[in-house]
Amino acid sequence: MSLSTKKNAPPYSKDLTGLYVITDPVLCPENTLVSQITQALQGGAKLIQFRDKTSDFQTKLSHCTQLVRLCEQHHAYFIVNDDIQLAKRSGAHGIHLGKHDQDLLTARQQLGKHAIIGVSCYNDIALALTMQNLGANYVAFGRFFPSKTKPNAPQADINTLIQAKKALNIPIVAIGGITAHNAPKLIKTGVEMLAVIQGVLAQKNIQTAALRIHQQFTV
Repeated sequence: MSLSTKKNAPPYSKDLTGLYVITDPVLCPENTLVSQITQALQGGAKLIQFRDKTSDFQTKLSHCTQLVRLCEQHHAYFIVNDDIQLAKRSGAHGIHLGKHDQDLLTARQQLGKHAIIGVSCYNDIALALTMQNLGANYVAFGRFFPSKTKPNAPQADINTLIQAKKALNIPIVAIGGITAHNAPKLIKTGVEMLAVIQGVLAQKNIQTAALRIHQQFTV
């Protein structure tokens, strides 16, 4: 994959656009994980984040190693949630950090200058600016709509995205209860990516659900 050539932009920033799918161990059990993510990639997903807080390390490593290869076959990126060692060992393209996850500078030191590092910023533009200055490749805001995955996550305001687009020069991700139906409200703000779990992986036809969101970035 080509790296961004935009002046002062971090590596990968040009490529971080479109549908971003996050795995869930309940929605994606071991025996169907690869097939479900294959369908999401076939539907146009550009970034996959592996998120599993319950399985043992070796199980997660096995899954991630398979998913890295799968994503590369589909010209997509693969990152892991909150685990620097898992990212290193699996050959992932990067990591996503949350409020209580490892520090961004540590992740950069461990994973190198070409790793994708994303950070959850909830509804906080000041935090996003700090993360941008520390070298984050993207920041995520949310949740924007009711979420089954994180029902108690702080509510974010769509106006935050509008203001963030003016303040930041790295890609912005919106997350939280996103579906093909409500996606246009967020895309209109100019965000580069929509991160989705239930809206893709809980649907009867994963490929079609992914495609319906993916296509909204191309109209």
